[in-house]
Amino acid sequence: MEKWKTIASDYVFKSSFGNLRRDKLVLPDGNLIDTYYVNEYDDWVNAVVLTKDHHIVLVKQYRHAAQDFFLEVPAGKPEANESHQEAIIREVREETGYISESEPIKLGEFFVNPATQTNKVITYLFLDAYQAFEQDLDPMEIVDVHLFDIEEMEKMLTTGEINQLFTASAYYMAKSFLMNRLKEE
Repeated sequence: MEKWKTIASDYVFKSSFGNLRRDKLVLPDGNLIDTYYVNEYDDWVNAVVLTKDHHIVLVKQYRHAAQDFFLEVPAGKPEANESHQEAIIREVREETGYISESEPIKLGEFFVNPATQTNKVITYLFLDAYQAFEQDLDPMEIVDVHLFDIEEMEKMLTTGEINQLFTASAYYMAKSFLMNRLKEE
């Protein structure tokens, strides 16, 4: 199998949120694709935040593209010269006020949609988190913090009350990690 060959590339637009690139491609079989759009986004980070008393910290916020409110794990993108780990620690603190004395555990790093997007989501787990600060939100953020029991979280995922993919995948990665850790003990 061979990679596709890019013979031309230009930008439809660029913004601080992301870029839209238009590529002209030749496939390995010789077929030409005149217009293939690629969304260039920065990587995202998110985290399952578990409190000392085994509650999960979620944020509720409006998502304009879907025209609805979503319960999600805290998330965001790194700022300039910030590592993924530094970014998630900052994002959790800003969005929720929660911190942990232990380092976040990296659960995974996955491409979001490699067919049309360049970015990855890097997922972490915070253990024994506690609220130490007030929220410190960006001007465009309106975020409500909610605590849920783990069993309640699982029910909300299965009933569709929580229907944001990155929250679901983060939850199930954390659950798998914690179950494997229990087996080892």
